[in-house]
Amino acid sequence: MAYDAFTAGVEPGGLRTRDEIRILLCYLLTSVNAPLSREDILQSVQGLGLANYFELTATLEELTENGNLLLKDGCYTASPQARAIARQLDTALPLSVRDKVVRAALGLLAQARRERENAVEISKCPSGFQVQCHISGGKEEMMSCSLTVPDMRQAKLIKRNFQEAPERVYQMLLALLTDDREMAENVLKK
Repeated sequence: MAYDAFTAGVEPGGLRTRDEIRILLCYLLTSVNAPLSREDILQSVQGLGLANYFELTATLEELTENGNLLLKDGCYTASPQARAIARQLDTALPLSVRDKVVRAALGLLAQARRERENAVEISKCPSGFQVQCHISGGKEEMMSCSLTVPDMRQAKLIKRNFQEAPERVYQMLLALLTDDREMAENVLKK
């Protein structure tokens, strides 16, 4: 097989032809069945070392220009042609590559959803930074708490940890406020 794609930054087992990259992008957007931003696609594919950055961005542009990928509001979706390509040619890609890229994209979508539903605002205050954390239960706010920390590094750490597992924060706070030691122990074991 002749390789026709740049391979700088591509890990062993990654994609080395433009056709493979085209198929992967069609497969990815068909499999997740949700709009993905350019950054999400790059992080899902190039971040795993599956394709070269320049080849990936050029292929995204090419697939969009020829109508295989649809671009709306900065996010890509699969057109009917892309879905057909993915169905017909997905076995041209190694299963491990298909699984990795879909897992990565679904993780990014889940993270974006958690961040939307569990907002964190950081603002400067006289004694440092105020971190306001919110847990949403759909249309209703389930919890809100505010912490003051001395520096931005701690504020960002709280934001990241909160958004990674807001349900654990909620469960622990509930356990502490109801004096449910068993629940608190279970939360700490996770």
